[in-house]
Amino acid sequence: MSDRQALTEGTARKSLGQHFLHDPDILRRTALAAGPVEGRTVIEVGPGPGGLTRAVLEEGAKKVIAVEADRYFADALKSWPAFEEGRLCVVAGDARRANWPLLIREFHGETPAMIVANLPYNVGTVLLVEWLKAGEWRGPMSLMFQKEVAERIVAKPGSDEYGRLAVLAQATTKARIAFTLPPGAFKPPPKVESAVAVLEPLPAEARFDRLDLLETVTTAAFTQRRKMLRTSLKKLAQKHGMGADAWLHACEIDPRERPENLTQEEFRCLAGRLAQTSA
Repeated sequence: MSDRQALTEGTARKSLGQHFLHDPDILRRTALAAGPVEGRTVIEVGPGPGGLTRAVLEEGAKKVIAVEADRYFADALKSWPAFEEGRLCVVAGDARRANWPLLIREFHGETPAMIVANLPYNVGTVLLVEWLKAGEWRGPMSLMFQKEVAERIVAKPGSDEYGRLAVLAQATTKARIAFTLPPGAFKPPPKVESAVAVLEPLPAEARFDRLDLLETVTTAAFTQRRKMLRTSLKKLAQKHGMGADAWLHACEIDPRERPENLTQEEFRCLAGRLAQTSA
């Protein structure tokens, strides 16, 4: 963009979890945290006044598909020169209902598409889990969350933050925190710190693709995270015609163990055994 596009003036709506960034350096760091966007198709959720949108466009993205629930900001983005040029595509609506592969095809985007977003606080984890389950259309992700959510994504076994989100994220991606931000970096400032999490797709041979079953296992295990696995997984095991102890022993897991101490490989084993009963 030869001339800097002015950002849209507007008030953040609490009901949509909006907190806007305006610092050009922070926005550029976020845009590039998962790697160069030049020549790529980039998906953005919740662009708001367009700060991150502008940064991604200025860094050379071939196409930006922006999904915005706030009609005011969606309409404003459609006045940008990049929209007229076809580099910026704007969808007014709820990102949780979006058909991402269809949108990429409709706007003649290219895959794998990157996802770069300052996610609204009230939909961030829901969207992340959906994207983790995505197929080959989804590439690297640079996502801004509340810091505590980002810490849960990258957490390791044995830590207080380790849970369902860490297991799911690390089953298909290599996750790290790129940098953190204080509340004062946003308008209006949220009550918590924020962090940019980068999630890079694992090689095909390292991924566990049955995230649906992994989600089932981790939901059951971590809903009662302070209980022994033989207790927290009992109902799920019975539903699939197994005994919890036998299921755990088959994966060489002590039934007295607690879920926060299980490794990625152990959760994969449990999900794999579950797949055999569902076949």
